[in-house]
Amino acid sequence: MKVAAVQFHPWDKIYNFDMSGMELTAGDYVVVETKLGVEMGKIVGFEDYSDEALKALPEPMKLITRQANKEDFAKALELKKSKIKAFAECKALIKKHAMPIKLVDVHFSFDDSRVTFAFIADGRVDFRELLKDLNKVFKKNIRLQQIGIRDEMKINGDTGCCGRNLCCQSFYKDLGNVTSDLADLQQVAHRGSERLSGVCGRLKCCLNYEKDLYNSIADKLPLVGETIKTPHGRGQVIAWHVLKQTVDVVLEDKETIVEVNIE
Repeated sequence: MKVAAVQFHPWDKIYNFDMSGMELTAGDYVVVETKLGVEMGKIVGFEDYSDEALKALPEPMKLITRQANKEDFAKALELKKSKIKAFAECKALIKKHAMPIKLVDVHFSFDDSRVTFAFIADGRVDFRELLKDLNKVFKKNIRLQQIGIRDEMKINGDTGCCGRNLCCQSFYKDLGNVTSDLADLQQVAHRGSERLSGVCGRLKCCLNYEKDLYNSIADKLPLVGETIKTPHGRGQVIAWHVLKQTVDVVLEDKETIVEVNIE
C-alpha cells in the first residue's frame, strides 16, 4: 500500500498517513487527524508498505482527512499571523525568568487548540514557571519542545560552503545521526573540525548523505591487514583510497610500499 509522508513543521519528524486511494503528489498540503488534534501538513514523499508491515504497526495508520482547500489555506495564514505575536510574548517571558534557552519557532495546531514553542538549550531545562505563565497568556494546551541546532537551520536557512541553499532546508529531510565515523569512512577527518562543520556548527549533513555511496564502494576493497597478491608480489594492505579504489600494500620485504588498483 502506498502511504504519504507528511510533515507539519520543519523541525518535527515525518509521519506516515493512509492515502485511501487519494490522488496526491509531493508538495500537496493535507488536513489530518492526529493524536494531538487536527493538523495541516505538507506531503514530502511516499512510502510503500507491505501487508505484513501494516499488520506489524502498533495501531492502524491514520487516514488523510482531505486535501487542503482555499479555506484551509486562509485559516493557516491567520494562524501564521498569530504566531508572530506569540513569539514575542514567549520571548519576553523567557527573559523575565532568565532562562538559558533560545526560542526558535512557534506552531499553532490547525484546530487552534494547542501551541508548541520550539527552543534550543544546552542540556535539560526546568521550565515549569514559564509553562505556568504561558498557560495564563494563551489559555490553550502548551507544549515546550526542545530541538537541535540543525533544526534551527531548517527554519532560518542559510548558504552552505558550496554556494547553494542548505541541504537540510531544501531536499534532505531525514538527516539521521551524523557522526565522526563518517569522516573516517570518507577519509576527510584530517581536514579538521572547521572544514567539516556546517553553518550550524555541527558536522556537515553531506557526510550522512554520501554514506551509502562510500559504504558501497568501500565494500569492494580488501580489509586493512589482509594479505593480497599484486603485480609487484604478495603483501599486506595497510591503507585505503576509497574514491580512487586503490589500496596501499607493504610487500613481503617489509620495506616496499606500493599503491595498487583493486582491479
